[in-house]
Amino acid sequence: MHYIPNLLFAILCTVGIGFFVKNIQKLRRNILMGKPADRNDRSKERWKNMFRIALGQSKMVRRPVAGILHLVVYIGFVIINIEVLEIILDGLLGTHRLFSGWISFYGFLIGTFEILAVLVLLAVGVFWARRNLVKVKRFWSKEMTSWPKNDGNIILYFEVVLMGLFLTMNATDHSFQAMEAGNPVSQFIAPLFASFSETLLHLIERTAWWLHISGILLFLNYLYYSKHLHILLAFPNTFYANLEAKGKFDNNKTVRKEVETMMDPNADPYAVPEETSEPEKFGASDVQDLSWVQLMNAYTCTECGRCSSVCPANQTGKELSPRAIMMKTRDRLEEVGKNTDANQGVFKDDGKQLLKDYISPEELWACTSCNACVEECPVNIDPLSIIMDMRQYLVMEESAAPQELNAMMSNIENNGAPWQFNQQDRLNWKE
Repeated sequence: MHYIPNLLFAILCTVGIGFFVKNIQKLRRNILMGKPADRNDRSKERWKNMFRIALGQSKMVRRPVAGILHLVVYIGFVIINIEVLEIILDGLLGTHRLFSGWISFYGFLIGTFEILAVLVLLAVGVFWARRNLVKVKRFWSKEMTSWPKNDGNIILYFEVVLMGLFLTMNATDHSFQAMEAGNPVSQFIAPLFASFSETLLHLIERTAWWLHISGILLFLNYLYYSKHLHILLAFPNTFYANLEAKGKFDNNKTVRKEVETMMDPNADPYAVPEETSEPEKFGASDVQDLSWVQLMNAYTCTECGRCSSVCPANQTGKELSPRAIMMKTRDRLEEVGKNTDANQGVFKDDGKQLLKDYISPEELWACTSCNACVEECPVNIDPLSIIMDMRQYLVMEESAAPQELNAMMSNIENNGAPWQFNQQDRLNWKE
């Protein structure tokens, strides 16, 4: 009987962590549906980006209020959860505050956790008010439907409950309070339970302890279904981000070879191409046509809306929202993943695709390719790369470019310039 709580705890951890691992495997499978992309160059620069942007939150603090508050929650939540290690060992070994006998500065450590817990609660309160009372515009755009809005609040409630349970656990732990160390906050909560019997105090402390670790495991598994998956993916996403100049676009190798042949005065226009196989599809019409980096971008999106708030097309009322591009890509990828699961690991054509069923041509052509969204994203997501790949599909596979663009391309083909003047008339403007 003495080992039953330890056994129950082991089962709880096994189920919680096992389900998390299963979802991570599914996440990896979905991301790797994308095409290959070589992002293993310039490793020193990549590590620097990851530590500076993902760990150091350098792009978050460009907007000081939200950035500093986010930093408080981030640091507080990460550091406080160091205490989870002690909880896990206590649960498995049947001990109580195991580290108090091992760490000489245990009181200082737990005291720091308590202060951080209060700071997290204050920051979460401000975040909740910004979302629900102030109603910051970027949190209420049309793509922020019921689930995205609720998801943002749910995670805030999670943190309030977890921090509250942590402080309650400390306040009702009679032996911990008797130490008179490590309780700079909980010592003021403890008097609320002064009239309670020792048995009831122990029951409350144990209940808070069990709910706290259960909540952490629940939070861990909630991440897969939430925009807060960026807590994990921000690190690989910043590491594998594009390091090229933002104005540099990838050249399609097939197109480039064709253009080089056309520009080569020594090339034989009647020569039979070396490759007789059907050329690869130009651009992207569905998630499988995107690279694995772009699909990881979609899962990493925090839905913060900073990209859309600086997008000139979005700000002038056009259909485009870079945030919506990422959200729709993720939604389609999830749909493809569920389809694959339902068909024994093989995707069965469902008659839908990312282009037109999720993202409209109107959205794609509204983009000015200014890269403002890429520059602003706090975790280096690149919505523009997806937009440009889908535009390429429209132009090269469907010949569905806007009339103005088709006219320009015809002029370049016929006149060697974007204007509708013959090359011989090019200098007539001097007259």
